[in-house]
Amino acid sequence: MIKIKRLVALGILTAMFISPFPLSVQNEKQALALDNNLGLTPPMGWNSWNIFGGNINEEKIKQIADAMVTTGMKDAGYEYVNLDDNWMANPARDENGYLIPDPIRFPSGMKALADYIHSKGLKFGIYGDRGVTTCCNIPQSGSQGYEERDAQTFADWGVDYLKYDNCASDSNLQAGYEKMRDALLKTGRPIYYSICCWYFAGPWLVDCGNSWRTTGDITDNWGSITRIIDENSKSAAYAGPGHWNDPDMLEVGNGNMTDTEYKAHFSMWCMMAAPLIAGNDIRNMTDATKEILTNKEVIAIDQDSAGVQGTKVSASGELEVWCKPLGTDGTTKAVALFNRSAAAADITVKWSDIGLDDGSVAVRDLWEHKDCGTFSTGYTANVPSHGVVLLKVSSADGAIMYGDVDGSNNIDAIDYSLIKMYLLGQISEFPASDGKLAADVDGDGQITALDFSLVKQYLLGVINKFPAQK
Repeated sequence: MIKIKRLVALGILTAMFISPFPLSVQNEKQALALDNNLGLTPPMGWNSWNIFGGNINEEKIKQIADAMVTTGMKDAGYEYVNLDDNWMANPARDENGYLIPDPIRFPSGMKALADYIHSKGLKFGIYGDRGVTTCCNIPQSGSQGYEERDAQTFADWGVDYLKYDNCASDSNLQAGYEKMRDALLKTGRPIYYSICCWYFAGPWLVDCGNSWRTTGDITDNWGSITRIIDENSKSAAYAGPGHWNDPDMLEVGNGNMTDTEYKAHFSMWCMMAAPLIAGNDIRNMTDATKEILTNKEVIAIDQDSAGVQGTKVSASGELEVWCKPLGTDGTTKAVALFNRSAAAADITVKWSDIGLDDGSVAVRDLWEHKDCGTFSTGYTANVPSHGVVLLKVSSADGAIMYGDVDGSNNIDAIDYSLIKMYLLGQISEFPASDGKLAADVDGDGQITALDFSLVKQYLLGVINKFPAQK
């Protein structure tokens, strides 16, 4: 009876983890969900809403595209120039039911604007809504009942990114978003699909969009930033290459927070592997704002190809330590020492809290751009109020995580299923670059049914380590 219960438990566990995540392997390294091969790292770009609201026009957007190049934003990795709500005419459709841009504010039309943005080596994003109107309540502006027509219109215009909102909509959330997903795929044009349904609606999002909003709208204040961090963290396990949790656009540089707070805001978005969609007037940035948005060492944390969303690993009141594994060999981590409190304070990260052995661990400060030395058991820094010290820590010793064949830094039912598929000949490689070594959990140099059985025992709690582990 105990054996039967354990097998049932494993079946339930496998169903819980596997059903939301199709195991089609793309680019030989990563298992993707929505199979459009986009967003293998979180998207980077700019959106019009946070600084302009609905007051947008063709000239402003062209100026932003120009500034993306001249300010160094493009060189730092930002590529999408995205219109938000209120680009349409009023009413929004012509006599044949096709969406049309406002003829006064966008006299050249969307195809010409897309061509201009593309000429700068950038990509063009647009806004839509799954309901009957957009959030600006423009008559006939929603895509409900027009999904295929609107998707083809966007493709014909040269759109590369769609932010798809949820105003004036019915209760069929999943069906509505899946209709536009299917319509976009049908066009044959690669269009990044950004779902904006204001909360994590369930595992189906992973199969539906390249990213999805996990929270309500961001505002330019510290309380909003911390609230969103907490909310976005609840669905960390669902993030990965091709599918990201979206805690909303950046407020960096919009003027209602300090540069210290903006630095913390940007750091935590990077730790959470979030889309980096700037929302400030990049035509007129301060040097401090530009430095924050274009810090390539910090951006590299967000853009790490393993695609793991960082999580909080320890806390003492409002003093927190967050960790984001980098790569797949377990040797390198990004660490954020995050101070929510009203006073500066020392915060310590212990190597044991982030999965590193005590020993010679190198520490680099990514905002100061300096190596801090090597430390044996942990590292302490004084962190300003509402601030972050962002570190990259590297162990000299290799740290293969046996059993973790997908590189997620967790051993779960996805790894179990992948090893099974390997043994059945359904796949020849694992998503993690060192997947074959990680799968050899008994250390005999080959992957056999014994390794499969040991992973199964680990998931059931029968064993808590593998023979190959030191």
